[in-house]
Amino acid sequence: MSSPDTTYRPSDIQLGRIAYRRGKAIRSVLLAALSTAVLGTLLGVLVTGAPGWDRVKQSFFDPHIAREFVPEILQGLWFNIRLVVVCALCALALGLLVAVLRTLRGPIFFPVRALATVYTYSFRGLPLIIVIYLFAFGVPGLRLQGTPSVTVLGGAAIVVTYGAYLAEVFRAGIESVHPSQVAAARSLGLSYRQSMRFVVLPQAVRRVAPPLLNDTVALQKDVGLISLAGPIDAIRAAQIATAQTANFTPYVVAGVLFVLLALPLILVTDFVTLRAARRQNAGT
Repeated sequence: MSSPDTTYRPSDIQLGRIAYRRGKAIRSVLLAALSTAVLGTLLGVLVTGAPGWDRVKQSFFDPHIAREFVPEILQGLWFNIRLVVVCALCALALGLLVAVLRTLRGPIFFPVRALATVYTYSFRGLPLIIVIYLFAFGVPGLRLQGTPSVTVLGGAAIVVTYGAYLAEVFRAGIESVHPSQVAAARSLGLSYRQSMRFVVLPQAVRRVAPPLLNDTVALQKDVGLISLAGPIDAIRAAQIATAQTANFTPYVVAGVLFVLLALPLILVTDFVTLRAARRQNAGT
């Protein structure tokens, strides 16, 4: 006697639903591609049909100048990449420290909280370009012994500016954790420091990961402002090339390289944001 077949087979209704959804997805993709192609064609015709397009093409999109100065700009971009890594790590550490200091309780910590609050309010309001000028040109003017290089001072300006933004992001994450979590941790015998380290901070960082990554993308872009202090990065290399050729194509090359540099982190940010939204929807 043969055993009954227990293999799952979708019903005809289920197969119809799957086919309908697949067809709808294909139609959506085709419609999106068609609308994108139509819009791109219209924009292309509008731009290339402008009276001054030939002059703009010559001044901003010269392929010969682009090929000539790509090596110099890439060398400057390597400087930007190293600076981004160092500044991002330092800004994250500074922001986390300031956020923890602002969340300390008790009157004895009021001076620390006040100092952290003044720091975040001040550097969130100051434009980054002004901070770079103050650090890169003001600090050497003091003629102190052991003054670091302009590159270090410019990087420090970026760190303290973005540290203030990241501190508020971290603080929002810390305060989003329900107080009962800390109370439960303390009831189990954990100290305040252990509660923050093992209970509060892991939840806070996970909740604010998307805005942290967004600020990191913005930092990656604003690192190019360090060229104002003198170091030869991608922007400064493009500026030198523009001065030599009286053509703005090197700036376009530098911009494209910055976009390509930011794309991986932007994709990671979108993925983390989408995953967080799915988790929240699943929880609700």
